[in-house]
Amino acid sequence: MPRFFTAPIDGDRALITGEDASHITRSLRLRPGEAVTLCDGSGFDYRARILETGDPVVLEVLEKLPSSTEPRARLTLFQALPKGDKMEFIIQKSVELGVHRIVPLLTSRCISRPDPKSMEKKLVRYRKIAAEAAKQSGRAIIPEVAPLVTLEEAVQLLPAHALVFYEGGGQRLASLVSPGAAEWAVFVGSEGGFAAEEIDFLARHGVVRATLGARILRCETAPICGLSVMLSLLGDI
Repeated sequence: MPRFFTAPIDGDRALITGEDASHITRSLRLRPGEAVTLCDGSGFDYRARILETGDPVVLEVLEKLPSSTEPRARLTLFQALPKGDKMEFIIQKSVELGVHRIVPLLTSRCISRPDPKSMEKKLVRYRKIAAEAAKQSGRAIIPEVAPLVTLEEAVQLLPAHALVFYEGGGQRLASLVSPGAAEWAVFVGSEGGFAAEEIDFLARHGVVRATLGARILRCETAPICGLSVMLSLLGDI
């Protein structure tokens, strides 16, 4: 069943506007009477029936159900900015897997160092990718893609449990992650990884070093591998 995100739903009517309305009317060629699933970011799915197409598409809300697609634990990915379009791939796959929030991170070894204006343009693109991935994968929310932060700013946002994937070694995820903790943060470096002083800085703020094995993974592989293992250990894969 086609799935779309809307503004908060209150009552038995909902509207879809803009690109999604055009997609429903012109691309999917849905007609009045056909069913779709709506999500308003509250963690619920709404079964709805199209009343009118066009812009806006008008829908009747038939049923409200708790979403079964959201992980029980909320994972925040602090991803150091990589080169090129690798961040787009990381965002897309992380959202598909179930990450709750993605925070772009500026570290000493980041080759990509966009100015504020360029970063704003990137954020627009990143958030669109997150929204598309959320629709495709059946998420009940669109994960947040936050503004760029420094390492010093990042440690002010940490939940009780935080890990950094470090090519220099650390504890196995199986010994660190088990069901129960509601929130986790994960740090992943850019192409050059983290500097030793950055790892020490994170450790002083309670971030535990974790290993993803003996092989050194690319910066776009590490978050996907790490998140997959964590979600499996947390019981969501």
